[in-house]
Amino acid sequence: MPPSKHAILSASSSHRWLNCNPSARLEQEFADYETEAAAEGTAAHALCEHKLRKALKMRSKKPISTYDCDEMDAYTDGYVEFVLEQLNEAKQNCSDPLVLIEKKLDFSCYVPDGFGTGDCLIVADKLLHIIDFKYGQGILVEAEQNPQMMLYALGALRLFDSLYDIESVSMTIYQPRRENVSTWTISVSDLMNWAENTLKPKAELAYKGEGEYAPGNWCQFCKAAVKCRARAEEKLQLAKYEFAQPPLLSDEEIEEILGKLDDLTKWANEIAAYAQDAAVNHGKVWHGFKLVESRTNRKYTDEDAVIEVAHSAGYTDIFKKSLISITEMERLMGKKTFSEILGGLVIKPQGKPTLVSVSDRRPAITSTGAEHDFTEITEE
Repeated sequence: MPPSKHAILSASSSHRWLNCNPSARLEQEFADYETEAAAEGTAAHALCEHKLRKALKMRSKKPISTYDCDEMDAYTDGYVEFVLEQLNEAKQNCSDPLVLIEKKLDFSCYVPDGFGTGDCLIVADKLLHIIDFKYGQGILVEAEQNPQMMLYALGALRLFDSLYDIESVSMTIYQPRRENVSTWTISVSDLMNWAENTLKPKAELAYKGEGEYAPGNWCQFCKAAVKCRARAEEKLQLAKYEFAQPPLLSDEEIEEILGKLDDLTKWANEIAAYAQDAAVNHGKVWHGFKLVESRTNRKYTDEDAVIEVAHSAGYTDIFKKSLISITEMERLMGKKTFSEILGGLVIKPQGKPTLVSVSDRRPAITSTGAEHDFTEITEE
């Protein structure tokens, strides 16, 4: 398992401190805590490590956690299968590829005190392959230009480049709950150029707490985000439109607002959650606000007793029945059996037109095509 000590300039937070250099030091002023999602991810990583070690005939004791379930079991099995496939590919060109699991990697020659832990490294002649398991299902993680993976690559090259004469590095994000397997390859020379000319100077600024605050999508997991003045000022710039009606705004203004709406809404929700937590759990009094009991719905105190009493009174039609969800049914049968038995009885309806950023991976549709596809035509 990864070491408990956290680097100031950690690989996992590199996307943030490379874009917003002072954020690494600013975060240190806030308490560190593990979220439910992070705890679940830690449990999944431990299970991945155990299963991979067993598959490679290495000693390992199976970890036990409260998050163990069939779903996690299936996803971690898939990860091990993927790693073994990549290992077999490496053996086609190298007689003795090396597999390293949960390997501590030191890249401090580029990043002050920089270290991290690689989930899986396959080291072979000419090619180094780094595989990172992501159990989260909220954010889709891409391998291309992923600084966390690039830092791991730098740490691995320090250990093995001279032994294997590595020419390029492949980096894979294995994110099963998003059905995402993203791989990107970069030459060692290009990676070193990035390390010297981009990474090193920015890391030096970040370590000193210097540079400019720069709000962006990298704020999402920053512990200081909810109280960051630079982020607040950037979000409040929308106030300049004074809530004008959409027809009174120019196309350029609407485009600017659209680009910020998602993050603005998320930021507002974070502020509300922070303020409520401070009031409920720490006794904070916010002027102009008060704590009240939320509205609730009625519920049965004892369902078995309700059934018994209702039946005694002659009421028997008191149950509802419904099919389990497609995902649960597929998990019950297994993908192959599900496809054989129910494949012909499952459809995926066409989605409705949705306006998203051009960075979205889905192909664009024309407004004319959308109007034709989604307009219901009825005949008299």
